[in-house]
Amino acid sequence: MKASLPRPVPLGTVPAASHPDAIAATTTAAGPAALAERRPSVPAERLVAEMVPPPRFAGVSFGSYLPDPAQPSQFEAVRVLEGFAAGLNAATAPKRGWFRKAAAPTGPAGVYLDGGYGVGKTHLLASLWHAAPGPKAFGTFVELTNLVGALGFQQAVRTLSDHKLLCIDEFELDDPGDTVLVSTLLSRLVEAGVKLAATSNTLPEKLGEGRFAATDFLREIQGLSAHFTTVRIDGQDYRHRGLPAAPAPYTDADVTERAATVPGASLDDFPTLLAHLSAVHPSRYGALLDDVHAVFLRGVCPVDDQSTALRLVVLADRMYDRELPITASGIPFDQVFSEEMLKGGYRKKYLRAVSRLVALARDSAK
Repeated sequence: MKASLPRPVPLGTVPAASHPDAIAATTTAAGPAALAERRPSVPAERLVAEMVPPPRFAGVSFGSYLPDPAQPSQFEAVRVLEGFAAGLNAATAPKRGWFRKAAAPTGPAGVYLDGGYGVGKTHLLASLWHAAPGPKAFGTFVELTNLVGALGFQQAVRTLSDHKLLCIDEFELDDPGDTVLVSTLLSRLVEAGVKLAATSNTLPEKLGEGRFAATDFLREIQGLSAHFTTVRIDGQDYRHRGLPAAPAPYTDADVTERAATVPGASLDDFPTLLAHLSAVHPSRYGALLDDVHAVFLRGVCPVDDQSTALRLVVLADRMYDRELPITASGIPFDQVFSEEMLKGGYRKKYLRAVSRLVALARDSAK
């Protein structure tokens, strides 16, 4: 007898903060919580339920996006995405007459926002998600691959196939396995009529370049590119427009003292936390931060190991999504990754992480 697959779980039905598996992280009489002491368990249904824009982008819209007057491509990106959303809504509008089904959305299978760090790509992607009809899903590339791993490929296809829109933030291909997996997944979803939208710092045909033998997987990469119409967004990182460099670090004593006064604070030694991340699957880094309101780190130091650095990138993304201010001692965050790493195949990931960590450090300095 063929085993039956579990029924798809509706997306966006369980708020992360109220999920029964959420971990309480409050400052107690014994002191702030330590992230390195947490080992969260995240069921697959939570991964599905959390496929919505992160809290930082929960209330954004095309109207709240502020294009740089010096960058016409930013205005053009808004126009293209508003048209894309209008097409999705027109396809779901009720038609006059008996038994008339809504027409399928017209236009490209997907839009791909290509641009540097901090030009507002995630803001625009979240705005599209808010403007589009449901069912719909929003997640980072890492979260999408984690979902497939948790549900299994066939169940992931079934769960997402009835959606009108799938938004994928920070689209990157780090290894050949991801290339084949995502190419196959997106092809299946497009065949089912799902529209796609993605952001990245890399053009679709350049995905994987510098990280593995991309030429060996050219067919898959070209297949991915064929699903999208590329929209280029130029501009300077908004987090750095007219703002100072990374704030000066605090002393260890200052970090410890401040953490004791902040409800919902976490306090960790940076090397200990990095070591702990190796024992926690990246899909659980969000749960690692459940009910944390501010992050305190002692002894921030250079990260030389690439695997450790990539785990830090994922944690930085989850902290940024949750707008968690970071108070830290040691070196400034713009010195965490070496010059050699910033010139390698993962440079764009590292630069994004630096941009976000510096922004969160500024938030704590306020």
